Amino acid sequence: MVWERRREWAHCYHMSPIVEQKPAYRPAAWQSLGDLPDDRLVELAREHNLVAFEALMRRHNRRLFRVTRSVLRDSDAAQDAIQETYLRVFTRLDSYQPTGKFGAWITRVALNEALMMRRRMRGDTISLEEAGDDALSVEETAASETPTADQFVEAAHARALIEHAIDALPENFRTVFILRAVEGLDVRETAECLDINAATVRTRLFRAQRQLRTLLSRRLQGESTEIFDFGAERCDRVVANVLAGLAR
Repeated sequence: MVWERRREWAHCYHMSPIVEQKPAYRPAAWQSLGDLPDDRLVELAREHNLVAFEALMRRHNRRLFRVTRSVLRDSDAAQDAIQETYLRVFTRLDSYQPTGKFGAWITRVALNEALMMRRRMRGDTISLEEAGDDALSVEETAASETPTADQFVEAAHARALIEHAIDALPENFRTVFILRAVEGLDVRETAECLDINAATVRTRLFRAQRQLRTLLSRRLQGESTEIFDFGAERCDRVVANVLAGLAR
């Protein structure tokens, strides 16, 4: 109802000489703020500037989607997790203390949201840090399943194989691999996002790559930027759902 009402106002604006006192929200207005750093966008969002918050969402959507999906291994569940993350963050921006990068902070929030969602779905009470690396092994069910016909139709053969293999990684390795090899974060940024030390990041990445190397060493080049891609349609849907939730 909110968006329809605003469209009606915009229509009236063009048909009537009466000028609105408060301009209607423009769906593409966030692009004008695209060059602002995160901290400045946060300042504007704290003043309930939804355009600034949309710019933040669109900037971090793909990373949060990939990280939450690395935990949940389901695209729809990952979308739900990041929507809930944004709603929590927007209503609690006053408590955000910029001691580090906003991107790392919101990634940790999204990761925790995904872990809590997984516990609710599976009754799992073991966190990423409660399970040691040595206790983790490739899950037999994920490793033994082959990609479905729909997966091959939906994406290129190599991309489907890569995504399937990454899903089979132990969770600790999978999350680090997503941030380092897919999102392209450096060791320090990955450690900050996951709240672990740099040595642990390097160890987990090495073990993840070792498990993937045999099957995928020739296919990783050129494909990683499209893995678990956060397409424009899904991005728009997340933004619209969050903004609608905030308007209630």
